[in-house]
Amino acid sequence: MSVNTATYFSRLRELVGLELREEQEAYRRSLEHRGLGAADGIREPSCRYPVSLGASDYNAMGQLTLELRYEVADDEVELDFEPGRPVTLFYLANDGAKEMPHQCYVELVRDGAMTISVPSKAAIQSIRSLADRNLIGVQLGVDNTSFRVMDGALTEAARKEDERFVRLRDVLLDNAKPSFRSLPRLSFPWLNRSQEDAIQKVVEAQEVSIIHGPPGTGKTTTLVEAIIETLQRETQVLVCAPSNAAVDWISTQLMRRGVGVLRVGNPLRMSDETLECSYERRYAAHPDYHELWNIRRTLREGGIGPEKARKLRERQNELELKINNDIFNEARVVSCTLVGSAYRIMDRRRFSTLFIDEAAQALEPACWAAILRADRVVMGGDHQQLPPTVKSLEAARGGLADTLMQKVVGLHPQCVSLLTVQYRMNKAIMAFSSRWFYHGQLKAAPEAAQRLVSPLDTPLTWIDTSGSSGNSGISGASGTAGTTEARTRTGSLTNSQEARLVIHTLRDYIDMVSPGRVESERVDFGIITPYRGQARLIRRLLKMQHYFRKLRRHITVGTVDGFQGQERDVIVISLVRSNAEGSIGFLRDLRRMNVAMTRARMKLIIVGNAETLSHHRFYRELIEHVRRHGEFVCVPSSEPTVSNTTTT
Repeated sequence: MSVNTATYFSRLRELVGLELREEQEAYRRSLEHRGLGAADGIREPSCRYPVSLGASDYNAMGQLTLELRYEVADDEVELDFEPGRPVTLFYLANDGAKEMPHQCYVELVRDGAMTISVPSKAAIQSIRSLADRNLIGVQLGVDNTSFRVMDGALTEAARKEDERFVRLRDVLLDNAKPSFRSLPRLSFPWLNRSQEDAIQKVVEAQEVSIIHGPPGTGKTTTLVEAIIETLQRETQVLVCAPSNAAVDWISTQLMRRGVGVLRVGNPLRMSDETLECSYERRYAAHPDYHELWNIRRTLREGGIGPEKARKLRERQNELELKINNDIFNEARVVSCTLVGSAYRIMDRRRFSTLFIDEAAQALEPACWAAILRADRVVMGGDHQQLPPTVKSLEAARGGLADTLMQKVVGLHPQCVSLLTVQYRMNKAIMAFSSRWFYHGQLKAAPEAAQRLVSPLDTPLTWIDTSGSSGNSGISGASGTAGTTEARTRTGSLTNSQEARLVIHTLRDYIDMVSPGRVESERVDFGIITPYRGQARLIRRLLKMQHYFRKLRRHITVGTVDGFQGQERDVIVISLVRSNAEGSIGFLRDLRRMNVAMTRARMKLIIVGNAETLSHHRFYRELIEHVRRHGEFVCVPSSEPTVSNTTTT
């Protein structure tokens, strides 16, 4: 059935509007309620109160910055503050929070402090003056720019009539079938056959190609080789991703292969390595920049006649155009976020091929901003892992959470290349994920298949917290004699008994391996939980244990979202949910479990109430898989003892 282009993009615009309104409303609600219960301070992912002011300085781009300091507690939350994101400073009055009228952005975040960029010296003076009279806080703002870019991109995509773009748009919307050209077989001896096949399909595709990379299968490696191979046929390509971190990662991999990369975007959001190839650094290093700088200074200072000013402005425009063209023409790869592809300096830039990394985490409207600049698109990612974040339930239900990659996989399977050899996990850890999410097509590389921390160990363990018999979770009994979930003040779930059991289990496992071997061989551990409240509780319990003092650098605690793209030798998952009704909340989003389980290289330990979770087929079958390939341990209903001795 043909898709009406105007209707399609109009509906996407409505969904973007719903998401923007939800973010604005959530921001307004949070400010209104800031005065409630703030006597002990506010420590939320998007807010810190109170903060104290540190030194002001200039950053590498000549922007004024101000340091904000705040206390860090044992149960520190994962912050949503990231470099480049907008923030608002506020103080509390009797009728709620009052905003300061300064547009600031996060530059750097570290333990107990963040640095923000501030628009002017007057703004810093105003902030310091207010801080002398009030306690102040910092609140994450709404990034309106991204929404404006997405809305504008959808409007242009609906009406654009360029022949090559129309062809690409029709294929992506299923109004036309994708086409391929026939090329001689490519050979890459350092890659496996599925990776070779993926690159072959990339260079043969005339509109769209997808590299589907399950965990540990070398998706980034394959994408980098596909980019390099494409550059054998094209002068320049555009490489995008939904986040700055993802753009920096693939840009760095290309730079290490000797590819000339031009990184476009906000320098505050770039890594140190990619900052060296940023547009701003290249601009300032251009041989003609000194002359341009002198002209700008002369025009700014004034005191010259109108005719000379006119000639200087003409020369200024000429130099700006020349420098801009030189910078772009020297690059083989232009890299930026999807939204960043709409930057003014990208105007009138077109590319034969657009590569989108982490496409399964990208909002479709953001993808169209970059697709507008390309004749064909190659997407890399895994739609069986975490999707993009959509805060509006109405927008998510309307389809905003469905990615363009996910749609193309369903519409045009002939465009998809599945990478099938994974190099990360023991084959027993991999097997369940492969069967459930990837039709059993994954196989473990020989060097990973039998990988274990200890030859006496098993790759899989389930610690059952239900306190029932050895058959718990399989019989479907509805009672729970074990751990109990509880909701925190911020709405997140915790399970204190299970958290203590996680610490107890981790300590027992390290004792089995031996702390000395953990140190000498740098065995690393990850503790993953779906709930921020549980992550905070586990962090606090870890810090209370003197036993872990020397081992803390080997242990990371976080949510599933925080572990996307990472891996550890040993992963412990705390599932939290424990109730007689079998209610498991967003544990029903099985992609989250896929991410959590596949972070483990050699050992996966799952701590959870088997009776509660076995109401769902996925967890029931997972338990059976653990029984066959590992060990299923029932713990008594009494809590494990965890020392409350605080580390000095």
